Amino acid sequence: MKPTVFLTRQLPPAVMERLARETDLAWQREDRVATRAEVIAGMKGRQALFCNILDQVDGELLDACPGVKVIVNFGVGFNNIDVAAATARKIPVTNTPGVLTDATADMTFALLLAVARRLGEGERIIRANKWVGWQPLQLLAADVTGATLGVIGFGRIGQAVARRAKAFGMRVIYWNRGAVREPIAFEATRMSFESVLRQSDFVSLHVAYNSNTHHLLDEPQFALMKPTAFVINTARGAVINEAALVQALQTKRIAGAALDVFEREPQITPGLAELENVVLAPHLGSATIGTRTQMGMIATDNLLAVCAGRRPPNCVNPEALA
Repeated sequence: MKPTVFLTRQLPPAVMERLARETDLAWQREDRVATRAEVIAGMKGRQALFCNILDQVDGELLDACPGVKVIVNFGVGFNNIDVAAATARKIPVTNTPGVLTDATADMTFALLLAVARRLGEGERIIRANKWVGWQPLQLLAADVTGATLGVIGFGRIGQAVARRAKAFGMRVIYWNRGAVREPIAFEATRMSFESVLRQSDFVSLHVAYNSNTHHLLDEPQFALMKPTAFVINTARGAVINEAALVQALQTKRIAGAALDVFEREPQITPGLAELENVVLAPHLGSATIGTRTQMGMIATDNLLAVCAGRRPPNCVNPEALA
C-alpha cells in the first residue's frame, strides 16, 4: 500500500511526479494558502500532512486529523508548527535543512549589492523614463569591497555568506548564540552582539526564529549601528521590529535595508515600501528550480521513511519516534 498524503500546495514538477508515483496523493490545487477547513478535509483518512512554512499546524488541527502519522514541512524553518503539540501526540515533524544554504546565501549577497549600489533607485529612474544620461554625482553609493560585514547567526547560511564576503575583500565579524559547530576555513572574528552592530557596515541576519530572536533588531539595536550601515534580512521577518526599522530608515539612523522576509507576510509595514533606501523582495531566498526541487525530494524522503516505519533523515522532534 502506498502512503496516503495530503499536500497543501503544488510543488515543482519533478517532486509532483515522484509523489504521484510513490504515494497516494491528494493536494490543494489552487495556488494559494490552504484554509484550515481544506487541510482537515484533505487529511481525512490520510497519513501524511505535507505542508509548507505558511501553513499553521497546531494541536487543534492535529486533533481534527486523527490519522496523521507524520508532518512533513517544506522548508528549513518550522515555527509554523506546534512541535510540542505534535510530540505529545507522537507525531514526528520533519524539515529540509542544508539544501537551501547556497541559494539563500546568493540571495543575501544579491540584496546586499542591490541596496549598497542603489540598484532599486536606479531601475525606478529608468522605468519612469527620468534618466537624462550619465552624471558624475548620480546615485553615489556605498563601497562593498573592504567594508565590514557583520553576520548575526553563524550557522550554515551565515558561514556561506561570509565565504562570499571574503571574495569581495570584506572584513567579516560575527555573533552566534552558541558554539559554532563547523570549523571555518577563512578568517572571521567572533564578537559580542553589540560589538557586531557597532562595527558593521552591513549587518546580515541568519538566525532561526523563536522567542529568543523575536525583534532581535529593535530601536535600541538600531541606535547602536553606524548611520552609514545597512541591514539585510533573509532569515525570518519577525527577527526585526519593522515599525522600528521604518523609523530608523526615515530618520536616517541607518542608511538602508534589504529584506526578503517580512514580519507579517504578505503584509508590509506601512511606510516601508515608500522608502527609497530599501530593497524589497517577495521571500525568494530558496527560489531556484534546483533548490526547491531538492527540498521537495528531501521532504518526500522523510515522508516515505516514516510511513515505512523507518527513522526519517531529518526529524526535528526525535522524541516522538520513541
